[in-house]
Amino acid sequence: MRHVDVLIIGGGPAGISAAIWCKRLGVDCVLLEEQPELGGQLFTIFNEIIDYPGMRTKNGIEMQREMVKHFVEMGCLYEVNTKVFSIDERSKRVRIKKQAKEQEICYTYLILATGSSQRKLRVPGEQQMIDRGEVYSASADGERLKGKILAIVGGGDRAFEGAHLLSSKAKEVYLIHRSTRFKAREQYVERVISNPRIKVMTDTEVTAIHGERHVTSIDLKNKNKGCHNLLVDAVLIRLGVAPNVELIKGRVATAQNGLIVTDEVHQSSNPFIYAIGDACTTPLFSSISSSAGQGAIVAKYLSSLLNM
Repeated sequence: MRHVDVLIIGGGPAGISAAIWCKRLGVDCVLLEEQPELGGQLFTIFNEIIDYPGMRTKNGIEMQREMVKHFVEMGCLYEVNTKVFSIDERSKRVRIKKQAKEQEICYTYLILATGSSQRKLRVPGEQQMIDRGEVYSASADGERLKGKILAIVGGGDRAFEGAHLLSSKAKEVYLIHRSTRFKAREQYVERVISNPRIKVMTDTEVTAIHGERHVTSIDLKNKNKGCHNLLVDAVLIRLGVAPNVELIKGRVATAQNGLIVTDEVHQSSNPFIYAIGDACTTPLFSSISSSAGQGAIVAKYLSSLLNM
């Protein structure tokens, strides 16, 4: 059985940073990533990134290239296309699957950099829509959505910003939210409400998405007006994110919102398990910069423990 001093699960900015620091500090470390490439959520950022110190890129993919180049040049050890499907915190080992073969890796310390995923509506037709590839970016897919009737579901900044961006391209935009209170910043709300091309529907929930080859309509349930069907060409789900903590759920302490509870060095309730990035950071304070910083903190702390 393989053994490594520090095992990192997740190849986004947090995991990449932790691995780079481990390498610099001489810590025996391996990073595991389920996807074919490192980068995590950087692949979903289509707008210019102007707030990461020392690096200004036109989108997340460009930043991913720069981060991975640094990572590889440092000689960091990693494995992609590697799915971790169980963690045994008592024996300190994980079970992985790579190329249909199952293996086990034993660790001294485990760093969870598993990130977060978009929340889903969990209604009939949603997964089929996703499986067909009907997932859109408001900043990148304006031309694809030109002249179409759009439904944007959510009440935060991303929903309102997306509605505003697409209103100049789409035929109609419906912004649908389950309550009358919005989490979006006031300037975003005012801009959308004053836009005649956007219809805001409050106290309304999407209960189903219809369409065999592409989205054709959605079922809505309004708190006061009951149920009805709305013809749309595309649905953009903007419900925020949820931490990817299923692997460790019930094994370390988590908050009500699902985030792993950590201390100032990002140690969880288990002294051999640490969490960084979106697995432990509230979305309000999440950023590429904070994730990279957390990776450095954990690597430096674990280096001090291993060298005691």
